[in-house]
Amino acid sequence: MIMPLLLVCRGIWRAAVYTLKTRGTSPPKLFSTCDGAPAGLADADTIFALSSGHGRCGVAVVRVSGPASVTALRLMAGLTGRLPTPRTALLRSITDPQTREVLDRGLVLWFPAPHSFSGEDSVEFHVHGGPAVITAVLQALGSVPGMRPAEAGEFTRRAFQAGKLGLTEVEGLGDLIHAETEAQRRQALRQMSGDLGRLYQDWSHRLKRCLAHVEAFIDFSEDELIEEGVLDQVDRSLRDLQVEMEQHLKDERRGERLRSGVQVVIAGATNAGKSSLLNTLCQRPAAIVSPIAGTTRDVVETALDIGGFPVLLSDTAGLRDSPDLVEREGVRRARERVEQADLTLVVVDSAHLPTEAHQAAAFLQEHLRSVLPSQKQYETDRCVLVLNKTDLLPEKQRQKLDRELRAVSGLPPVCPISCQTNEGLKDFLTVLHSSVKTLCGDPLSGAPTLTQARHRAHLQQCAAALAQYQRYRDTDLALAADGVRLALTSLGRITGRVGAEEILDIIFKDFCIGK
Repeated sequence: MIMPLLLVCRGIWRAAVYTLKTRGTSPPKLFSTCDGAPAGLADADTIFALSSGHGRCGVAVVRVSGPASVTALRLMAGLTGRLPTPRTALLRSITDPQTREVLDRGLVLWFPAPHSFSGEDSVEFHVHGGPAVITAVLQALGSVPGMRPAEAGEFTRRAFQAGKLGLTEVEGLGDLIHAETEAQRRQALRQMSGDLGRLYQDWSHRLKRCLAHVEAFIDFSEDELIEEGVLDQVDRSLRDLQVEMEQHLKDERRGERLRSGVQVVIAGATNAGKSSLLNTLCQRPAAIVSPIAGTTRDVVETALDIGGFPVLLSDTAGLRDSPDLVEREGVRRARERVEQADLTLVVVDSAHLPTEAHQAAAFLQEHLRSVLPSQKQYETDRCVLVLNKTDLLPEKQRQKLDRELRAVSGLPPVCPISCQTNEGLKDFLTVLHSSVKTLCGDPLSGAPTLTQARHRAHLQQCAAALAQYQRYRDTDLALAADGVRLALTSLGRITGRVGAEEILDIIFKDFCIGK
């Protein structure tokens, strides 16, 4: 009985010492949502703020969270007996705790910990949305001892610290609040519901198991306490993880593009009708239109909703050689925007096209080479040819040109339109919507996509760390294990949590050390 007990004690001691030694003397703590400081327990202060929108409205919601929530509820709602049923609206007079003046008559809701958004005791006051009422209620709450106004994002931060939300869910909530299009709403709601977080948590769990197995092999393999084939299982698991991460990273930035908006740039020669196209799409005179070549000299931007997808549309200066210093700067900025664009609308004056289709195709290909940078000239899915001013062409020539150009291979989508008569505009919008949707993808189908540059950077670090494991696997297992540890830390920075004690739990669960 003594020997197995000694083996167990020695195993626990060696595993704990090795794990803490490789991580430093202090065990890792939770990552904070803002400045990277350890996130411990929520502040002792009770916080309050207006949680609904500012301005006049029918109903305003004032939220309170923290240990003094019960005090605020009793003082302001005049409750002396037992508290109301949790999560049940109660109609009460809202009074000032000091003067006992009635401020409003509204609903109060009680959310005892941990069943609240922040994980703390919370109260909501649903009052009328007039500015005077809101100001009076907030001032009254400020007079309650132990209470202070909340800082920006503090309710959500406390929810994260209480484990109610992961970092990816917090970011999804922020995106949902700021969503302006249907596709953005869908993506943000999916992330807030935890799809992305669950994917990363699954990867994190698999990495923890691999790290636990490698560290156990390093510490206990000499005692013949580790079963054979453990490292082979680790190798297979880490290879599978690396493939999954690399596939996840090969998303062409669809989620990030959908979150921030697709960069669509209108480019072409002077007087092709670029500014007219911008005004037609945004349905207002956003850019000056004149028959004088070179009217637009700077980038004119406007945000649009194209079929539920966010687009940042930019009109640029006409591309030509000019002795004018200001216009040359505008042309430089135009070319810079085209290089950065997700999608380029190359506008061509139809009156300048050759009458023969094959000559027109050659003309357009040469024009694309003069507008697009070399690396984008063959990306036909990143460009749309807009043949403007078709109302100036004879009907037969227009139909023949349209029919024959669509049959030419090697050209991007061709859209004949007239900004003057709006002819062809509906078909062009269909093509534009299809192109934007392809660039963003469907936020509800397939695996969840990356939405933040922060996620991408940490995942790239994670993949690089797994490559370190492969590099040192046969020569230095300690360095190989450090690669797995770095990968786990990088992944933990996305979700917000990683701890040394979880590694120890898996070691003792998966291996009967001292048996």
